[in-house]
Amino acid sequence: MATRSKRVLLTGARGFTGVHLRRELETAGYTVIGLVHESAAGDHEFFADLRDASATRDAIRATSPDHVIHLAAISFVGHANVDELYTTNVLGTVHLLEALASADHRPERVVLASSANVYGDVRTALVGEDSPPQPANHYAATKVAMEAAAQVYRSTLPITITRPFNYTGPGQAGHFVVPKIVEHFARRASRIELGNLDVVRDFLDVRVVATLYRQLLECDAAVSQVINLCSGRGIDLGGIIAKLEEITGHSLVVEVNPAFVRGNELKRLVGSNARLLGLVGNLPDLPFERTLRDMVTSAAANPHHELHRGQ
Repeated sequence: MATRSKRVLLTGARGFTGVHLRRELETAGYTVIGLVHESAAGDHEFFADLRDASATRDAIRATSPDHVIHLAAISFVGHANVDELYTTNVLGTVHLLEALASADHRPERVVLASSANVYGDVRTALVGEDSPPQPANHYAATKVAMEAAAQVYRSTLPITITRPFNYTGPGQAGHFVVPKIVEHFARRASRIELGNLDVVRDFLDVRVVATLYRQLLECDAAVSQVINLCSGRGIDLGGIIAKLEEITGHSLVVEVNPAFVRGNELKRLVGSNARLLGLVGNLPDLPFERTLRDMVTSAAANPHHELHRGQ
């Protein structure tokens, strides 16, 4: 098990997941150093753009982390700039791993965030880690490429690759579908425009995901493994809308906007968490209904809040 009170370098520390994960790690006794690409680095933060190899090496040399959790990425599947997707998600990861592999003080753990999108449109009920990657969009392709690049360092770095399925929670950016729906219910809108309504996804709460990252960081058996982060249960958008109607006592008209319908949309993506549970035991007890309730409360209290971006 990894020893607490050690230094964890967290890339993407200001992003949606990073904010929750920093809190989880600090509560557990770790010293967290956030690697940020904004120039105004604050306390326990270090500025570096991972797309700059030299700056990344300098950051690793200066922070000398005991552990690394790499979240920084463009995580929106519909991101329009393909060049940015590849330079950030693939080259940024390569620069980080190269800097860690050549450092005088090599980390004891390196946890990388990939994505369940690598699986593509799999027809099995529950997708296991042995399913071959079939990326259906450039975002997924960048994650497949990132995983492949990480294999180059498998003999020099103790890498764990995670494949998170969908997750949400308070603070997620409004261009993601669940916070968009929640926001409409929170302000009691009369209608909402959505894309494909028949998609089925496996959702966790971001706070559960943060706990899982911390548990995997502390798990010796997780090294060199690829691990799904998922609940093993699917829910469609209609089910989410119905639950929000129940929570808020409000109903709205759902209209399909063809502009929001992606031709390469995965119809179903639900994961097997057998490997995950074998490593960490039971998932933290946080039902998805509570996730939605907390999101409604947060959206109602902060109607003009600028939501976190990133993974």
